[in-house]
Amino acid sequence: MSRQIPTAVLGATGYVGGELLRLIAAHPDFELAAAVSGSRSGKRIAETFGHLEPALGDTAFAAPGRWLETFSTGQTLAVFSAAPHGASAALIAETLAAAHLRGVDLHVVDASADFRFAEREAYEAIYGTHGAPDLFADFSAGLPEHSGRPTTPHIGNPGCFATAMLLAIVPVLRAGISSGEFQAAGITGSTGSGREPQAGTHHPVRHSNLYAYKALEHRHAPEVAAMAALATGQTPILHFVPHSGPFARGIHMTVFCTLDPASGEREVLEAFNACYADSPFVHVVNGTPRLKDVVASNHAQIGIAVRDRQVVVTSVIDNLVKGAAGGAVQWMNRLFDLPETRGLEAAAPAWT
Repeated sequence: MSRQIPTAVLGATGYVGGELLRLIAAHPDFELAAAVSGSRSGKRIAETFGHLEPALGDTAFAAPGRWLETFSTGQTLAVFSAAPHGASAALIAETLAAAHLRGVDLHVVDASADFRFAEREAYEAIYGTHGAPDLFADFSAGLPEHSGRPTTPHIGNPGCFATAMLLAIVPVLRAGISSGEFQAAGITGSTGSGREPQAGTHHPVRHSNLYAYKALEHRHAPEVAAMAALATGQTPILHFVPHSGPFARGIHMTVFCTLDPASGEREVLEAFNACYADSPFVHVVNGTPRLKDVVASNHAQIGIAVRDRQVVVTSVIDNLVKGAAGGAVQWMNRLFDLPETRGLEAAAPAWT
């Protein structure tokens, strides 16, 4: 039996918003009620996302501030925010206030960084003034794979680089088999820079090119450390170097750490197998993970190599699905007591 749960996407015109619309259109329980956009309200979604025309037809973007007027007391909505960092929190606060006045209940999953930290001070040290500090207590953050059932009405979903790193780091920390210090090098596709053109995503620069940026300074590093601490009780020391790759989608992450003297390959494999035994989207593979095996899906692959006390963990995900929209749907499934795989079961197309 499927449920028709009215679903809205705030900030629906970016790449993550487009992926959310695609996943919602195919989801057996979520029914698109509003794709909210201040810049394109009234325009057909298919004019922005041509690939969604078969699924959404003449459905148009809704205007902010008005879309909730069609809902009445007692209804419960699923709301995703794909608005940018710094703008999402205020937009969510406005939505929650308007819903309260109409007697409408909401579950919110935020794909921005605005609710990925437990404390306002930690967020503002990186991103500046927070748009809705009173809402921190209503949000919790982390990967579904590292968390139990939701304990708050709303969720802050980790970012794409953070997802790939956390998948590799948390099992080692939980098992207590390393020094707690990690080096990570991640390569991301150009969609990770967002829909608006930038110098770093301009095709002549990105094509057939590979380069690092913000070495040891990327803002996802403290986010990863904070979420790893929430999941394990230990705060890792993390040295992260991101890279821009010459492809559109996906993240390939390589994480290095040193084992304690009493641990070896057996303990590492046991740690990962135990951590992800009940995680349907995370696959510990015998060999080398490859982007084409996960791109455009909610699946992640992890590969492990151990020599002496050195461990290398490779982690591959799709940055727009598992690292953003798919992870958000996974959380929303949990918030509505649906199977967490609902609407996300499809395998990667492979030949992208």
